Amino acid sequence: MAIEVFNRYEHKYLLDRTTYEQVLNIMDEHMELDAYNTNHEPYTISNIYYDTADDILIRRSIKGPVYKEKLRLRSYGTPDEDTKVFLEIKKKFNGLVNKRRVILKLNEAYAFIRKETVPDSEYINRQILNEISYFINCYQLMPKVVISYDRVAYFEKGNPDLRVSFDSNIRSRRYDIGLEYGNYGNLLFDDDLYLMEIKTSMAKPLWICDMLTELDIKRRSFSKYGMEFVQYINGKGVNNDENINEKIRLYA
Repeated sequence: MAIEVFNRYEHKYLLDRTTYEQVLNIMDEHMELDAYNTNHEPYTISNIYYDTADDILIRRSIKGPVYKEKLRLRSYGTPDEDTKVFLEIKKKFNGLVNKRRVILKLNEAYAFIRKETVPDSEYINRQILNEISYFINCYQLMPKVVISYDRVAYFEKGNPDLRVSFDSNIRSRRYDIGLEYGNYGNLLFDDDLYLMEIKTSMAKPLWICDMLTELDIKRRSFSKYGMEFVQYINGKGVNNDENINEKIRLYA
């Protein structure tokens, strides 16, 4: 059964190609590749992010509050209407990320988000579904952007709590907002950059700490949706948030 609830810290790092290749060599010594990453070939993830008409969720998030929350619909590859996808509510408090999700068919997820029908299956976690329903109704959420990327992921043998992922070719679009249309879009940054995320509910193992020190890899604040939104409002000439320009440098 797929995991429905996650509680962990997610630390992020931006790597150039040379550093990325060095890190992968170290990963191969200590961890195992995801089953879908045969020969280090990435798989594709696409997400629809939901927000209010005036983008209040991402505007709050960019300001760096102690608590933040968001809703997204995620697929692996390009789904059709019967493909299973993940509807996820993600919350972060004091650096600890809590993610709760339900697995639905794509057409079920769309209908549920539009408040047309409620999925009827004994296998769906009703508590999480009700929480997501409240969140959608409370904020009157609507689809805003599709963000896709290619991922290589590792797990540590004997320690399922630790996961390290590498995302590249991050792209977005604010048109054709549907997972079934494919994973195309505009690149958010140089395609020689890689976003590394270390995810664990416990302390990082010593070998990872040594790797970060030896390769001089610095942790940084980064959000795919945050970066996309900053680029979007800059391109639109929108500047109705007094703190937004201060935050641009975090995602540039």
